[in-house]
Amino acid sequence: MWQAPEAGDIVWCRFPQRPRDKPRPKSRPALVVSVAKYDDGISVTVAYGTSKKLDRMLSGEFAIRKAANSAAFAMAGLSFDTKFNLRNMVNLPWNENFFGVAPDARHGQAPKMGSLHPCMMKDFAGAARVVKQR
Repeated sequence: MWQAPEAGDIVWCRFPQRPRDKPRPKSRPALVVSVAKYDDGISVTVAYGTSKKLDRMLSGEFAIRKAANSAAFAMAGLSFDTKFNLRNMVNLPWNENFFGVAPDARHGQAPKMGSLHPCMMKDFAGAARVVKQR
């Protein structure tokens, strides 16, 4: 099994729709928001990531764009500009059912794609603030 992720990691995830206990067939980037370790395993809260509809940013979303910040884009390990939706988060077990080896595999044979660059914390915090107000 893989090493536990850390908050701020971007991982390759089969993010579920409904029901939340069934992984989706297509993997996508997800942002690890929190990690909890239990006697029977690790649980992670991840935010949904997508490269679609980047021209329509909604409250609770923030984007990592190559043209806007190439250092943040490179550190994230993304292939495309991607937005993360903090209004669409889910708590998942850290296992092969929901996570898989990242396509780039620059972090070895693990789900980790990259990490959130420190310069993105302001955007993340703004999106998180909107979610907390709801």
